[in-house]
Amino acid sequence: MVEGSGSRKVVIVGGGLAGLFAARELRKAPVQVTLLDRAEHHLFPPLLYQYSTGILSEAKVAYPLRHLLKHVGNLDLVLAEVTGIDANERRVLARRPLGEQIEFRYDYLILAAGVQQSYFGHDEYAVFAPGMKTIEDARKIRRRVFGAFEMAESATDPEERRRWLTFALVGAGPTGVELGGQIRELATKTLRREYHHIRPEDARVMLFDAGSAPLAAFGQKLSALAARDLKKLGVELHMRSIVTEADLQGIQVKDHEGNLTRYETGTILWTAGIQAPPLATAVAKATGAQQDRAGRIIVGKDLTVPGHPDIFVAGDMMSLDKLPGVAEVAMQAGHYAGRKILLESQDGTSAKPFTYHDLGSAAYISRGRAVVSAFGTQFGGFPGWVVWLFIHIGFLTGWRNRFGALFGWWYAFTRDLRRERGFTIDDIGISAYSKLPGD
Repeated sequence: MVEGSGSRKVVIVGGGLAGLFAARELRKAPVQVTLLDRAEHHLFPPLLYQYSTGILSEAKVAYPLRHLLKHVGNLDLVLAEVTGIDANERRVLARRPLGEQIEFRYDYLILAAGVQQSYFGHDEYAVFAPGMKTIEDARKIRRRVFGAFEMAESATDPEERRRWLTFALVGAGPTGVELGGQIRELATKTLRREYHHIRPEDARVMLFDAGSAPLAAFGQKLSALAARDLKKLGVELHMRSIVTEADLQGIQVKDHEGNLTRYETGTILWTAGIQAPPLATAVAKATGAQQDRAGRIIVGKDLTVPGHPDIFVAGDMMSLDKLPGVAEVAMQAGHYAGRKILLESQDGTSAKPFTYHDLGSAAYISRGRAVVSAFGTQFGGFPGWVVWLFIHIGFLTGWRNRFGALFGWWYAFTRDLRRERGFTIDDIGISAYSKLPGD
């Protein structure tokens, strides 16, 4: 273990935005830091859909944690999956890659393990409808999206071809809207001249949601702008619709009048709902913490678990004042938790309660179209797209990644070229649609 200049130990669970910002804030603290994560990379979820649709490479959205944290001299990075905690003994219980049980003692604990996809009680849908929370999810979506066009190209039956060219996305939040827009843009621009037996631009993209409009959380004005732009792209909006069945051949949907409709589709993607990981429940049992409807841990104004001032929860896993699960919240919460520990470990100073500064929100629709809520105003179209570019360039980690993303966007937007889409026949076979080893 790397020894810090003091005896206090800080354990951070999760190397996402909250964990990363907390670790960096603690680099000059007189503490010893251990960061535990089940992945060796730091993931940037807002751009996962661009990896899935061939614009950006994996390296642009999944960056090695050891490289990012190499200048944090008082930090030890351990690849392990945290399974629970002992709040009385101040121990974190974890499992190494080959199953060995290990534990870590702490004086401060920062829980920043994020959330996972929710299927609203129908976890069996996951086999046919992958979500997009991890890099593995994004890989699966990429091979299914591009594989669908390949399957359509070689199909001899018109109905089978039509099914493969039909895409159903469940959930009209930012991920669903962005992914749906990109599939249509992919079909109408990048792939339109690459096939001889199909017209990729005939691809049918359907967006289903139980709400009344896409991007409802952005407000009525931006929601209407997004709906208009999606329709121009050719994305079908099926609002007030609930998926009641999902299988290898398609989905069944119930509309707001109770009517059931079957849609035959070769690709189903799940972009609706989140829930806390099992770790949140384990922590709640160990500490007596309350959980919200999504299973996230309810914290106090200083981001600590009530009754446990040594345990912080940051990022998507925390529940506080109905804050959204977005990158800005995670970064600010991680920074705050690290800063509070830094002050207490240096001279016992207490930090002020956590205050979230809303920097705005943005959602990409297609080339030259985005909606933005920032600077006290709301706007869309080309100006929104430009602001979206600057926001996400700023969020990316490292100048190399930023220049690489700009280069990838330039290729995709000016030359209709998406180079990041390699896959094999095995990737689009039955293994892509079942829980087989390696899937």
